[in-house]
Amino acid sequence: MTRNTDRTLSRRGLLSTGLGLAAAPMLVPAAFGQSSGQSGGQSGSQGAPVSMTQMINRANAGTVGIITGGVDGTYIRFAADLANVLDDGELRVLAVIGKGSLQNISDIMLLRGIDIGIVQSDALAFARRNRMLPGLDTQIQYITKLYDEEIHLLSRPGIGSVQDLNGQVVNVDVRGSGTAMTASLVFDGLGVRPQFANDPQDVALTRLRAGEIAGMVFVAGKPARLFASVPPDTGLHFLPIPATPALLETYLPTTLVAADYPTLIAAGGSVETIAVGAVMAVYAWQPGSERHRKVARFIEALNTKFDRFLRPPRHPKWREVNLAAQVPGWTRFDPTIQRAPRRREGESAWQQ
Repeated sequence: MTRNTDRTLSRRGLLSTGLGLAAAPMLVPAAFGQSSGQSGGQSGSQGAPVSMTQMINRANAGTVGIITGGVDGTYIRFAADLANVLDDGELRVLAVIGKGSLQNISDIMLLRGIDIGIVQSDALAFARRNRMLPGLDTQIQYITKLYDEEIHLLSRPGIGSVQDLNGQVVNVDVRGSGTAMTASLVFDGLGVRPQFANDPQDVALTRLRAGEIAGMVFVAGKPARLFASVPPDTGLHFLPIPATPALLETYLPTTLVAADYPTLIAAGGSVETIAVGAVMAVYAWQPGSERHRKVARFIEALNTKFDRFLRPPRHPKWREVNLAAQVPGWTRFDPTIQRAPRRREGESAWQQ
């Protein structure tokens, strides 16, 4: 696939061609701050230099890129936990803020440096149905199911039910986001036709508090940090989302309680809603390739150190994760396959 070819033409290639490093390597000390008189990277030599190309290769050898969600969501907090627990000098997790599940799938497929992404479990079926990208069935796999994400429907005073949102302006996050996709499916399933707005969620909350919109939908693991800033007595409240038989074909029934959102739900109260699974998706790198080995090392570290995610200060949603759980409609990434595929005639090694 061209993605494998394109990804090889990285910064390393630009450095070697644009700066002439291949012909005249830049020589630097083996470690930052090391004087020229100290022992370098080659055993038995004094001040042994290493080239910039070697430093770049060393820095990238264990790096895995993971695309997440917005700053107020649970995805980015999970990615921060992954980096804090798994980074060890041999493995480094780089977390990138994303723009929602559908965009994350596209970024996993197309964006250089992105190996893994956190997406909603219904996103892959939606992308397939709409033929968003070629090769989805073979190129997007999963590492594990993470947790269930609750669908939050917050409304202004005077709105008493989902049906009251007919014809009203409801924000569903930016276009292409997982929230926008799920909101469309849920409202369709309930026969409700709001006018969708696509502001970022922090902007939407400000507009909702000002009475400019009737409601907002946010798909995130509870408790969502976005709503922690809402003071009491604003009149804002969560609307129940009924778990109809049609919706239960895709989603799970759940509740929001006062302990999750003490300024939005009265003590002892609860609000019915539904939830969708979050999945750690991955690009199906060719077995035997360096990127496949990187992801395999990531999975090994995740399994080995998983108990550390179950203790504070890690996100409480980690306690819902079952690494062995199956995700219907998805193919699990197999880190044990190390055989490189047979090279096609005329194909060079760097094109695999």
